[in-house]
Amino acid sequence: MVKQRITEVLRNGQPDESLVVQGWVRTKRELKGFAFIEVNDGSSLASLQVVINEDLPDYDSILKQINTGASVEIAGVLVASQGKGQRVELKANQVTVYGGADPDTYPLQKKRHSFEFLRSIGHLRSRTNSFGAVFRVRNACATAIHQFFQERGFLWIHTPIITANDCEGAGELFSVTSLDLKDVPRKETKAVDYSKDFFGKPTYLTVSGQLQAEVMATAFTNVYTFGPTFRAENSNTSRHLAEFWMVEPEMAFCDLKGDMDLAEAFLKHIFKYVMKTCAEDMEFFNQRIDNTVIATADNIINNEFERVTYTEAIKLLEKADVKFDYPVSWGLDLQSEHERYLAEHLFKKPTIVTNYPVQIKAFYMRLDDDEKTVAAMDILAPKIGEIIGGSQREERLEILERRILAQGMKPEDLWWYLDLRRFGTVPHAGFGLGFERLVQFMTGMGNIRDVIPFPRTPESAEF
Repeated sequence: MVKQRITEVLRNGQPDESLVVQGWVRTKRELKGFAFIEVNDGSSLASLQVVINEDLPDYDSILKQINTGASVEIAGVLVASQGKGQRVELKANQVTVYGGADPDTYPLQKKRHSFEFLRSIGHLRSRTNSFGAVFRVRNACATAIHQFFQERGFLWIHTPIITANDCEGAGELFSVTSLDLKDVPRKETKAVDYSKDFFGKPTYLTVSGQLQAEVMATAFTNVYTFGPTFRAENSNTSRHLAEFWMVEPEMAFCDLKGDMDLAEAFLKHIFKYVMKTCAEDMEFFNQRIDNTVIATADNIINNEFERVTYTEAIKLLEKADVKFDYPVSWGLDLQSEHERYLAEHLFKKPTIVTNYPVQIKAFYMRLDDDEKTVAAMDILAPKIGEIIGGSQREERLEILERRILAQGMKPEDLWWYLDLRRFGTVPHAGFGLGFERLVQFMTGMGNIRDVIPFPRTPESAEF
């Protein structure tokens, strides 16, 4: 008999079809002469109902082993379901129990558990409906991302996880070392002697692959990265992780407008793909987590994004009949409450803010002609604020050197990056999307720790 995933059985299975399913037991209900169990293999939100009759060999022994959490393989024949909720159910003629689960100690029972509790059993939480839906949507988002770029001729590149550069300039980096921390070699000045370290210099876990993506874009024109990044920010908010995934495309021969156009098309594509392939899961989120999930997706897909300059945004915020917690003034960065006001209340759709003050943006962003602003853009989304940040990069050697010095960095540490401006420099642009923030926004989940399988946060590196 053919093994089938439960999602295929529920979608296409026909009465009298013989097949085998494998999965984990969600529930068991014993009646006189037979029992119902629900089996789920993670392929869909819905489980498959299985009927086990007492004429099955070793019926009593098998039922004792089958409890919530047990792993099973069941061979049988599909029959039309007599109950509501699904077309077919499986009548078992052979049951194999691979691993039992003690009902007294198995922590997942048929009731609602808090997300805080489920984080404490991160090795089991993916078996719940909520997390099954989260990780199916996460998978669909990743598939859509690759599909979007591959269809447009982008090259997927793998940028280094270990780096000697702080791309963002924030200094919140995890150090990488092979030195014995009990006996760290030091110079006469008492400073750490990194010449004795594995790489001969200070190295860190990367916060971004952008600089290396720029290298590759000057050879392949359009590239993108999609991989893990790290930030040692001691924050326990619902928006922060120490380890997270970033998507970073980089395009040669591209300006700020082209950057914005691509980013808007990118978000629309992902939402369309997820709504098509994970409709059941998205409806679950809409019913159980946040009743605006479907409306938010429709808003992304069916609206042209608003575009305003930072200067225009500041004027609109200053006129707003709202008391913000943080001050609004030209030259200050926008806070989440400002971003959400623009996207949620003022424009009521995704909003792209451009041309930020030079002093609040990174050294690599292209200086505008007024020398007060840079060719930067942030996409602000309702409910979450910034979801994409990008810019046209500074392709002019002298100006880039000046910007590096102004931020207290050493041009010689970025000699290779400056070489890109010496040899065949080209206008180019790119953006970054925090993958977990996207999944959190799409699903309506309240805490970013619940959209990554194994969250890494201050004082927490379990599982």
